[in-house]
Amino acid sequence: MIGRREFLGAVAAAAVPSCFPSLMAQSPHSAVSDQPDIVTLFLCGDVMLGRGVDQILPHPGDPRIYEAGTASATTYVELAERAHGPIPRPVDFSYVWGDALPIIRDLPAARIVNLETSITRSARPLPKGINYRMSPDNVGCLTAARMDCCALANNHVLDWGEAGLIETLTTLEKTGIRTAGAGRNAAEADAPAALDLPGGGRMLVFALGSVSSGIPEDWAAGPGRPGVTLLADLSDRTLTRIADRVRAARRPRDRLVASIHWGPNWGYAVPGAQRSFAHGLIDDAGFDVVHGHSSHHAKAIEVYREKLILYGCGDFLTDYEGIAGYEEFRGDLAIGYLPSLSASTGKLAGLRLIPFQLRRFRLNSASRQDALWLRDTLDRESAKLGARVLLNEDGALAVRW
Repeated sequence: MIGRREFLGAVAAAAVPSCFPSLMAQSPHSAVSDQPDIVTLFLCGDVMLGRGVDQILPHPGDPRIYEAGTASATTYVELAERAHGPIPRPVDFSYVWGDALPIIRDLPAARIVNLETSITRSARPLPKGINYRMSPDNVGCLTAARMDCCALANNHVLDWGEAGLIETLTTLEKTGIRTAGAGRNAAEADAPAALDLPGGGRMLVFALGSVSSGIPEDWAAGPGRPGVTLLADLSDRTLTRIADRVRAARRPRDRLVASIHWGPNWGYAVPGAQRSFAHGLIDDAGFDVVHGHSSHHAKAIEVYREKLILYGCGDFLTDYEGIAGYEEFRGDLAIGYLPSLSASTGKLAGLRLIPFQLRRFRLNSASRQDALWLRDTLDRESAKLGARVLLNEDGALAVRW
């Protein structure tokens, strides 16, 4: 596990963009986070705390599910145990975060995740085959990691219908966790989450969903209908509408994150339409970070005009352990992204990637061999877009551009 002092000292590895002949970086001696104008965020991909994960937490909900292969969420616990050994039950709320917990809790100014589960006791699933649900009594799992914002514009937040979505929103509101991308009506869904930053200013998080990730078209929120913020397409007209919403909400000193659920579960390709749209979010709407997710594995990283684009962050917490298929993508490996931004300009000052492996429903520090695999894979894909990924001596990854 990376110690806090080692970690903070390593954050500066990405502070000064440059080119390196080697993909092995030396640990630096000063921290980006010590600079007064720098704001560090924690970002990750899909956080799925329902189904099997919910069953090991202190207050498991009704295990009944309605899948073709099983009628109980405990099946997913059994699959994980068959693959990697016994999982204690019940665990405390911090268990699943494992070795990631001190990094998530102690360093970032804001923590933003894509929450890919409904938080509800609803017993009426939508007939879609896979339905994720976590008991509201287990929401302490999110507060244990001090989560600030949950992006909800995804293809699972309405798995248990409108009642399940409203209970999800109410539960998160009671804990003080902000939400974006879903609401009781379109105005609420479209409104950004506003997170206060140290020294003044806010981080505005706009969450957006695309049908390419599997979100049904009829999940779109309406004037009097609960739902998600669903992009009509990736056109210039859509960009203009988003830019109008940004202008209406933005204040001086605000920084902007576009958290977008798009694309299929597997594959490294970044379609031209996605790349153009991400560039437009920066050029036309003024976003500082594009936080992409939906892919079950990490995808390419781009730094465009000194602003960060993550095309796919990969899964972070799930109950997929023990399910066979697509092993070549290493979906068992998770990444915590720690971008450091200039608070005054939003420009990327540094980017650290902390690798983990999910075992027994817990995030464990990745081995050096796994960190090297991630470095090689992300460097291969990111180099196509002008970025390089390096491995530091402390086991963390750094990005150069």
